[in-house]
Amino acid sequence: MNPIRTAGADARSSGSSIRRFAAQWQMQSMIWPGMIFIVLFSYIPMWGIIIAFKEYDIFQGFAGSPWVGLKQFRLFFQSPDFAMVMKNTLIVALLKLAFIFPAPIALALMLNEVRLAVFKRIVQTMTYLPHFISWVIVSGLVFSILSVESGSLNVLLQKLGLIERPVNWLSIPDYFYAILISSGLWKEVGFGSIVYLAAIAGVNPHLYEAAAMDGAGRLRQIFSVTLPTIAPVVTIFLILHIGSLLNAGFEDILVLTNGGKNAILREVSEVLDTYVYNVGVNQQRYSFATAAGLFKSAVNVLLLWGANALARKVGGSSLW
Repeated sequence: MNPIRTAGADARSSGSSIRRFAAQWQMQSMIWPGMIFIVLFSYIPMWGIIIAFKEYDIFQGFAGSPWVGLKQFRLFFQSPDFAMVMKNTLIVALLKLAFIFPAPIALALMLNEVRLAVFKRIVQTMTYLPHFISWVIVSGLVFSILSVESGSLNVLLQKLGLIERPVNWLSIPDYFYAILISSGLWKEVGFGSIVYLAAIAGVNPHLYEAAAMDGAGRLRQIFSVTLPTIAPVVTIFLILHIGSLLNAGFEDILVLTNGGKNAILREVSEVLDTYVYNVGVNQQRYSFATAAGLFKSAVNVLLLWGANALARKVGGSSLW
């Protein structure tokens, strides 16, 4: 191979890339702010994970704090709270996967069958709006509905004769998961259906016509045409959901447990994210909390990789 010819080809390729980049400056100007944001707030802060391997002292800083290796991870795994936190995290994560993940798909399928445009727009608006309400306001609504003194749920059940005296729903651990999943479902189901509605809108109408000619009713068309067509979109979102499985919740659990101060619910509500917050911020054990958070992130990466590989092998759709 002629080195002079190779160097010339590389130079031409480099010059072509620069010219192509310059010709696309309008599109590049839209991309680079996002790239800079990711670098500043996602990649540069990753330097902070080094304190998971140190006995971090806020006065000594990153460089001055003593190196302890895997000590913080051993402390986390040997902590008496480890089993409880992992159990709660997995329970909440699996409940959200079982109920909150498929709910937007079901809502999108139902809305797609609505033929009255006005009614469809009203339902869409009513289901979208809760997403834009903060969890602080949602928790206030939940507290109001489940209040012991004047909560609408207690009043209704008493008038129906189903209970004799008001129940303090938010202080009974057996009801916590139902309250958490129900409030999360109400808040996110409408907004989550947007992508699936867009995917359904892209289904070829001729497929429905062919299915109808073969005698398929509306329900059969959903299972034979709509769902198989949007399956790649569902698969991508399922992979992403599994990849963040240990992100069982933070804001929703924190506000529903009164900032984590409800000791009665701690045995069922303390998940990894709230545990990291309580240990790192409230107890100021920064290295320990960072080690716990790094463990969660590492497991999420493994879950993402595994879910992607399985989806590619089974269904042919994957992230990469």
